[in-house]
Amino acid sequence: MGRVHPRTVALALAVLALSACTSEPVASPAASSTPSRLPAASIPPSRPPAASIPPGPAPGGTAPTPVPSGTAPGRSFEVATRTLKLRRGAGRPLPTTVWVPQGDGPFPLILFSHGLNGNPADYRTLLAVWARAGFVVAAPAYPFTSGGTEKFNVLDVLNQPADASYVITETLAAVKAADPQRVAAAGHSAGGVTTIGMFSNARDERLRAAVVLSGRQVLPQPFTGPEAPMLFVHGRRDNVVAYADGRAAYDAVTWPKAFVSVTDGGHVAVGRALDVVSATSTDFWRWTLYGDDRARSRLKNHATRGGVATYIDDL
Repeated sequence: MGRVHPRTVALALAVLALSACTSEPVASPAASSTPSRLPAASIPPSRPPAASIPPGPAPGGTAPTPVPSGTAPGRSFEVATRTLKLRRGAGRPLPTTVWVPQGDGPFPLILFSHGLNGNPADYRTLLAVWARAGFVVAAPAYPFTSGGTEKFNVLDVLNQPADASYVITETLAAVKAADPQRVAAAGHSAGGVTTIGMFSNARDERLRAAVVLSGRQVLPQPFTGPEAPMLFVHGRRDNVVAYADGRAAYDAVTWPKAFVSVTDGGHVAVGRALDVVSATSTDFWRWTLYGDDRARSRLKNHATRGGVATYIDDL
């Protein structure tokens, strides 16, 4: 038997450390695979949408334009859900739940990646908040790390950034309300690993921004490509992905970034912590994808409201 390289062992251990993760930061009923509608809910006010947004790049193309100068929708949308039966090659089915605001688009697209043993429906509460605020949200179930898979393989996390980019491409083709010029990525736990991979070793240059929830870098690979603002959220009491690992990933980012530290938070956000995550991330998207400077000015207040969390602003 050949000698196993220490780096390979380190990689395996780092990814396996995520295998105990529960992936339900937002508990909700399972979403149906058939189209359905969610009612509009209260969303913090902003201004009407901008008339135009500067164009962005094609996959692997030139750098995105700077954060657009505009305004986010000031109302809450009803949301329809649908499932795309996607497949990247013969052995990688990627059924994808899509939350689509019902209104005049186009709307920015957010690709969301679940944690180990998770499914898109586990995150329905948070993802519906984003959709009601005027964002198309696409969430694939990854073939070897989602809940209920028969061939679970934690190391397949390394293949998920390519899956996520494929889902972005297919969602843009299938969902006409999704704007190819305004695309971002987010993920929880192993989904955070996936998201970080999309900005480092598997850079998707269409991405304008990211939200990383309880995530980390598997290996210290540099962030590459055009600058894209990133928001990190991590509980100081996280016993699955260490808080220090989340901070290390944040420290490795050389472009605009912010970090929300949930003082008594664990690996999942519940109660008031979930309120903080929902409000802060939604206004982060409004700023990065609609160019709404008023939303940016609210980030610190959202993050620190009620003393639930502290906020580092390097945006």
